[in-house]
Amino acid sequence: MDGLRDRLILEDSSIEDLAESIRKHGQQVPIMVRPSDQPDRYRIIYGRRRLAAIRRVGGTVKAIVRTLDDDASLIAQGQENNLRLDPSFIEKSLFIKEMQEAGYKPGVIQDALGLTRQGVSNHRVVIEQLPDELVRLIGPAHGVGRRQWGDLAALSEKAPLVDIARETLASLPDTTPSSDKFQAVYVACSSKARSAANQSARGQTTVVKDNSGSPVGTLSVDGKSIAIKITRKDNPEFGQWLEERAETTLRELFEQWQNERGSGS
Repeated sequence: MDGLRDRLILEDSSIEDLAESIRKHGQQVPIMVRPSDQPDRYRIIYGRRRLAAIRRVGGTVKAIVRTLDDDASLIAQGQENNLRLDPSFIEKSLFIKEMQEAGYKPGVIQDALGLTRQGVSNHRVVIEQLPDELVRLIGPAHGVGRRQWGDLAALSEKAPLVDIARETLASLPDTTPSSDKFQAVYVACSSKARSAANQSARGQTTVVKDNSGSPVGTLSVDGKSIAIKITRKDNPEFGQWLEERAETTLRELFEQWQNERGSGS
């Protein structure tokens, strides 16, 4: 049982249903294997779910034995799975990622999944933005497509997706369908991102004090600007002094920042 995984979930409730069908009617469709470097041992090409079900039932496994190289084996695996049980968008994306990391050529990957070059790129763009743990927490999410996964990925810079997913899924029953898990996580992450954005938009104001604890002025920071405010009635002389030097001081600070950035690079 080696090779690249093309399913997020291999052992689930459907395996028991498949096992019961095989128990009653026998194995109708053979799996495909290829010889390994060990005598009488074979590497599975496709049929992992059928093999898992037969192992529950017990007995002999019907298999087609083919002598295929890695590329041909991968293409056979991908095409057979696309025909028998269409993988979800995110399962295809993970499979593409694993194939690319394993060094398979673009043409082989396209043939394995029946995708165009652009189709492969569309899957890879989304999976690169998503933490692996997040995807495995949610599962295959059949029916959830590229746009929805892309919308979730876009929230990665605005909210801690994995932490939110863990907390959200902990409150759901274990039997919750994967697509429902996705929706629950997406709603929770969207809410957290909006809350963070609203907090940022409101900004934060800090009272700056001198060594004796007396207020000198206020520093206000939000998503659009940084403002220093000196109240004339509190510090009239300092206010006058700063007004006369504000432009020069700001320019000097800007030049200092440029010099520090230049030396840092």
